Amino acid sequence: MKTYWLLLILPFLYLASCEMPEEENPFFTEYDTPFGVPPFDRIDIGHFEPAIEAGIRRQEEEIRAITANPAPPDFENTIEALEYSGEMLGRVLRVFYNFNSSLTSPELQQIAQEMSPKLSAHSDNIRLDLELFDRVQAVYAQRDELGLNAEQMRLLEETHKGFVRSGAALPAEEQERLREINTRLSTLTLRFGQNVLGETNAFKMTVENEEDLSGLPASSIEAAADRARQEGLDGKWVFTLHNPSVMPFLYNADNRELRREMQQAYINRGNMDNEFNNREILAEISNLRLERANMLGYDNHAHFTLEETMAGDIATVMDFVDQVWEPAIALAREEAEELQSMIYAEGHDFVLEQWDWRYYAEKVRRQKYDLDEQEVRQYFELNTVRDGIFDIVDKLWGLQFTERHDVPRYHEDVQVFEVLEADGSHLGVLYMDFHPRDSKRGGAWMSSCRSQGVDQEGNYIHPVITIVCNFSPPTATLPALLTYDEMTTFFHEFGHALHGLLSDVHYPSLAGTAVPRDFVELPSQIMENWANEPEVMKTFALHYQTGEPMPENLIDRIVAGAHFNQGFATVEFLGSTYLDMEYHTITEAFAQGMLYEVAPLVEERTIEKTGMIPQIHFRHASTHFNHIFSGGYSAGYYSYLWSGLLDADAYQAFVETGDLFDQETAQSFRENILERGGTEDAMQMYIDFRGREPEIGPLLIQRGLDPRVRQPVPAL
Repeated sequence: MKTYWLLLILPFLYLASCEMPEEENPFFTEYDTPFGVPPFDRIDIGHFEPAIEAGIRRQEEEIRAITANPAPPDFENTIEALEYSGEMLGRVLRVFYNFNSSLTSPELQQIAQEMSPKLSAHSDNIRLDLELFDRVQAVYAQRDELGLNAEQMRLLEETHKGFVRSGAALPAEEQERLREINTRLSTLTLRFGQNVLGETNAFKMTVENEEDLSGLPASSIEAAADRARQEGLDGKWVFTLHNPSVMPFLYNADNRELRREMQQAYINRGNMDNEFNNREILAEISNLRLERANMLGYDNHAHFTLEETMAGDIATVMDFVDQVWEPAIALAREEAEELQSMIYAEGHDFVLEQWDWRYYAEKVRRQKYDLDEQEVRQYFELNTVRDGIFDIVDKLWGLQFTERHDVPRYHEDVQVFEVLEADGSHLGVLYMDFHPRDSKRGGAWMSSCRSQGVDQEGNYIHPVITIVCNFSPPTATLPALLTYDEMTTFFHEFGHALHGLLSDVHYPSLAGTAVPRDFVELPSQIMENWANEPEVMKTFALHYQTGEPMPENLIDRIVAGAHFNQGFATVEFLGSTYLDMEYHTITEAFAQGMLYEVAPLVEERTIEKTGMIPQIHFRHASTHFNHIFSGGYSAGYYSYLWSGLLDADAYQAFVETGDLFDQETAQSFRENILERGGTEDAMQMYIDFRGREPEIGPLLIQRGLDPRVRQPVPAL
């Protein structure tokens, strides 16, 4: 069961071929490492293919044993047996997914494209096995008579639903077409993500004249010089599309033409006439998803997907998004006028464009709040922020973190910590991988090398969790200094890590982040609230040279500017949300002869429907929208905002106590949210914590979108 979900949800599969004896392959034996973590120091490309193929064969044998069992189907011999099948395959794939996202190579990517259809076929072979489905159906039919506990009942219901939603009840001829669709989608989604990474790595802006660096902070200039030296371009400066390079450039570079070039390259990833073009790929993905949804009895892909979410349906999602869009677009228009006024005040006569927004917003922010990102960064040294997060979770739940240098790592930059409960008992292992490299995809995420649970022999499984980011790296003269956004991203991903580490369930397929897509961001986003609290910030915002806390007046300026540019940020995000829904609410397939034209047409249609202003582009345009075309957020990008509804409301539970580290509230959040994984309905878990359903007011206040409240909620 757990392995099936790995195959279905995670799009990046890295495989390599090599014949070697099993005894030389670390995947064929129990890991002989501290805490049983993967032996990264002994794993190479040649180990993957034989281990995965062996894992597939083993799971096939386990499935045959279930269907051949002469005993009547029951919970133990069918549902639990399926849950625990594929242990070896899951163990290999988790490492593979990590390599695919964090340490990929052209060789791994090529082999992934060749092998991913085999894994898709294996997944379909399980879910479309009529004998297996008959046994699951038989157990499900008698579920009320089996005396199951709540978690067992949840596993049974999710297992049965998984078969039905995978097409197990379809006629044989339709199942064959479903297999073709799933196989094709596995290849297309993989190619989409690889193309985005390829395009990101391919672009380089080389600056030869020092005057073109005007406005850029010293740290960005130094990093660009370091990159140029690595590429044999001493005396020049190389800027890339990786966030620590592109964003400081767009915010600070005085050269407007170079800003335009950089911004256009950034938004056109996957949209150039080269080998990385994603336009036909995304259109075919949309068509195949529609066809599959129709086969399963749904009007469109969004209808199919949202059935499994907290929101539940398209109307609820769109009503919620529209409620936030209206004040956000109004605020964005005000912001655009303010930026245009500054352009005119400087003596220019050009109209504000997309490549001007961040640059002039930064100028206005400095003018209104006397805030300079470079001044702020001096107080967010990476390891000091990390230790501050450790201190916060110690105050909330008593967790302790001990760095381990005897644990295998998959890259030299990775930090490894043993996580301990307040009583000193082992809880899990946390890997943290902070900086960009060409072998790592963009963004930030949490993944699991081993999920929490209880194995078939009754042994408790401690989780092994990884968080991966693309933060500003250290330079020859500076440590890694985070921007304010990078600092809050660190808190965000750490919240995901806590969700995995603090999970306390029996069945691994229900553990940790195995929750609805629009609920999974609650544990991550609530952590950002502590990051933004002035009194909390003082504990970790320490000057990287002197160790002095951030001055009170700088914190006051940050608080005063907390809602600055929130119209832009929210419109940029919601634009992509509407774009996602536009692709996945179609009820007629895009014409085959027009696939290349789909992306610009859908984007134009989305802009027209929403009234999105031309000075703001989609945060994720179609051709590089990894979340929906190569990740798990199709018809689900709204979920970040929905989880924002939850986190803003949930954080008020702490605020209302008068103590941001109130132990009773923290323990309730742990027991009702963090520990329970997907063992219960998401709304019910939230009600168990909060005592009621969430309210939208705190979200609008948090984002500065309530016209009555344009300042942050006062700190305690």
